[in-house]
Amino acid sequence: MIENVYQHFRKEEQPFIDNVIGWIRSVEDQYTPYLTNFLDPRQLHIVKTIVGKNNEINIHSFGGYEAAERVRAFICPTYFTPKQEDFEITIFEIRYPVKFASLSHGKVLGTLLSTGLKRDYFGDIISDGTRWQVFVENSTKGYIEQQVISIGKVAVRMEEKNYTEILLPIDNWMIESQTVSSMRLDTLVSSVFKISRQRAKQMIESGKVKLNWVELNRPDFEIGLLDIVSVRGYGRLQVQEIEGKTKKDKWRLQLGVLHK
Repeated sequence: MIENVYQHFRKEEQPFIDNVIGWIRSVEDQYTPYLTNFLDPRQLHIVKTIVGKNNEINIHSFGGYEAAERVRAFICPTYFTPKQEDFEITIFEIRYPVKFASLSHGKVLGTLLSTGLKRDYFGDIISDGTRWQVFVENSTKGYIEQQVISIGKVAVRMEEKNYTEILLPIDNWMIESQTVSSMRLDTLVSSVFKISRQRAKQMIESGKVKLNWVELNRPDFEIGLLDIVSVRGYGRLQVQEIEGKTKKDKWRLQLGVLHK
């Protein structure tokens, strides 16, 4: 059974798949819900695929706001329907001297990770251009308040907010259709951001490209459904739909693209 699951995904994803199978078995054996850490869109896709058409288990997901990319998921028996507060997510706004300093997604994330907590404990980081908010697991909020007192050289304070005070992010994803010769990372980066294949390869090898928020330096890596690719200085792309191949054996894709 496990081998059959593995064949649908990447070798690198096998440890996560093992975790998912363990979560499902725990729900089945104990008949109680299991709440995950924050998952990226690709991980949520894996969870949903493995659960499949199991009529005894449901999946509910929430990331703090409706359009969240990173979400916590309940794998649960059909009797359980979680409420918003059951997902145990805290919203922090980063208070800092706006007139004298500026923040960026990379700086905020780098500071959060420097606390020693894994990326799994943090959800989306959003901004309206000036203000910044971050979604975290409830269990970490006291620790984060104590640890995050500066971002770079900027003094900051983490202030808890209510759901009614969530910012309206300025991110504006555009939906684009692309036809590409392969699903290689360098091919997609080159095609979407209109740069040469060689330039795309150099950027990937020099650590300027991330896949699902993790640095990836393999130009030949095969991108899959719901992967998010971040390219420093250019923006982000997400494979939202793989429509199949053309008569010339090229891939037809629907992509979400966020230009910087």
